[in-house]
Amino acid sequence: MKPFDVYPLNDITIVKAAGSYVWDDKAQKYLDLYGGHAVISIGHTHPHYVKRLEDQLHKVGFYSNSIKIPLQIELAEKLGKVSGKEDYQLFLCNSGAEANENALKLASFYNGRKKIISFTKAFHGRTSLAVAATDNKSIVAPVNETDNVVFLAFNDEAALEAYFKQYGNEICTVIIEGIQGVGGIIEAKDSFLQKIRSLCDQYNAVFIADSVQCGYGRTGLFYSHDHSGVKADIYTMAKGMGNGFPIGAISIAPKFVAKYSMLGTTFGGNHLACAAALAVLEVIEKDNLMANALEVGNYLIIELKKLSKIKEVRGRGLMIGIELPEELKDVKKNLLFKHKIFTGEAKPNVIRLLPALNVTKVEADIFLNALKTELG
Repeated sequence: MKPFDVYPLNDITIVKAAGSYVWDDKAQKYLDLYGGHAVISIGHTHPHYVKRLEDQLHKVGFYSNSIKIPLQIELAEKLGKVSGKEDYQLFLCNSGAEANENALKLASFYNGRKKIISFTKAFHGRTSLAVAATDNKSIVAPVNETDNVVFLAFNDEAALEAYFKQYGNEICTVIIEGIQGVGGIIEAKDSFLQKIRSLCDQYNAVFIADSVQCGYGRTGLFYSHDHSGVKADIYTMAKGMGNGFPIGAISIAPKFVAKYSMLGTTFGGNHLACAAALAVLEVIEKDNLMANALEVGNYLIIELKKLSKIKEVRGRGLMIGIELPEELKDVKKNLLFKHKIFTGEAKPNVIRLLPALNVTKVEADIFLNALKTELG
């Protein structure tokens, strides 16, 4: 048997990692400014994180949700405090797709409706309903297709108002990334998020803030949607939540009433996952990493905007998109193989930066100097 060939792979094998650096099997060191799709939030193999997991392994690694797991309560309280949503409720799962799947399901349970508003270039995951709300036909199988999802233009308030005016009493939920990641680091305007909030209130629809990539302190506030000054009904999260350990969650407003068997999971909220998530929050809080994300992110954005060959710099904090002209399409590849720097990408021709929240200005300068060399 061999792996199912669904990923284009760089010919690099990583065998060691620490902080914002990784090493391959030839002892070559790389600067990691992508963190495996925004997963590494507090740096690779952070000592507190490693100890938290190791200590938990010596106690109990897993038991099901049929028993009390005090770590879940501890995690809910810590997450509520750090995120500023202490009156919300927490449901734990395993991934961002699963978080969005459960959020959409919970919204439909709440108001008994089916219509979902998503947006152009949205990415919400690969499970059945999450992928149906994703604007990428190449990953939507025929069995995933549904008339329950409509895609409206991102940041188009008039189109949103018109759709609500026509179908308002049928609309179940609006799901939106605060900053689109796969879509090219496109930020939702504050006024657009505020309009979603007011229309959802008017028509009793549910506002789902997809914070899987743009949340967990990456933009300087816990959820990127927080910059608009509104509260969503449900926040979805994963990626940076476990610093590499698989965990996802939804944070649920007080108006939702739980019922037995409404939602469920086998592995979600297991002892090791909770230990990993607690370690991440403890480091974010202790080391003031949201402030660092904003400071280093602002520094990068300011410096990048000085480079004339870049078409546009987008994003906030440590979620940055660098759009390059077509003739510079090889820059990302050159950064990796010539300068030993991992970055991400999004179409069309956008370099994505999603480093750990404790990345330094020294490391930012390493990247900037390499990029300047490539841009000439």
